Amino acid sequence: MDFNTVEVIEEGIKIKGVKNFELKHIFECGQCFRYNALENGNFVGVAFGKVIEVEKCCEDVIIYNTTLEEFNSLWVNYFDLKRDYTSIKEELSKDSLLKKSVEFGYGIRILQQEPFELIISFIISANNRIPMIKRAIDKISERWGNAITYKGKTYYTFPKVEVLAKASLEELEACSIGFRAKYIKATVENIFNNPSFINNLIAKCDDECHESLQSFNGIGPKVADCIMLFSMGKYSAFPVDVWVKRAMQYFYLAPDVSLIKIREFARAKFGELSGFAQQYLFYYARENNIKVE
Repeated sequence: MDFNTVEVIEEGIKIKGVKNFELKHIFECGQCFRYNALENGNFVGVAFGKVIEVEKCCEDVIIYNTTLEEFNSLWVNYFDLKRDYTSIKEELSKDSLLKKSVEFGYGIRILQQEPFELIISFIISANNRIPMIKRAIDKISERWGNAITYKGKTYYTFPKVEVLAKASLEELEACSIGFRAKYIKATVENIFNNPSFINNLIAKCDDECHESLQSFNGIGPKVADCIMLFSMGKYSAFPVDVWVKRAMQYFYLAPDVSLIKIREFARAKFGELSGFAQQYLFYYARENNIKVE
């Protein structure tokens, strides 16, 4: 467990003695799209129908606009605080090449987000830039989510499947998602008509889950891995995007290796820690703008 105790404060809760937790590393490592940095260095975002503001104070983490009950039922798992990331980093750092990435992204934690939201979000993410992804998700949330006011600003929850299922193709297209609108409409309708679909996915082994997700148009191997890793607790997933490809070529492989081979190599090398390795590699490669000759 990566924290000591939790105490109630006037505006939220304070988690004492937190290890392996850096706001920028967590919220800017490509796993989530609903958080933004504030001028004071805090991050504010929307998750599971709640608006929270997160602050890091030395070895403590403050979550504003929440309760102790919500921490115990939601945020402790959302921030993966029961997991010992020190032991994960020690294991991965036995690889001298990966050690550099682990040390650079030392405060990364893999969030456990809401699966339906992540399925739609990562369909939007395919061949897209982060500012555009965030804008599209915000538009969908403003159109079909619920409004929440926090510190005088209005935020919007991500819509429930039964609400988004009523959206027309034209309405989705108006949310700046382009050709992805037809994929999202079909996916939402499929999930709405099969209420147990997501739970059945989570119950599958990692390889079966990966294959099943790709039965939806708009979900390829990389997007499937992202959904599995960031919302379904399947840590053998290894999403390969341009930055991970560069990192793997830079550290381990020849420049002409295919994405499929990169994924296979990584999963064989890192095993059940593949998802953690991927996040350290992604963050290191992107932040350092790694290029491969």
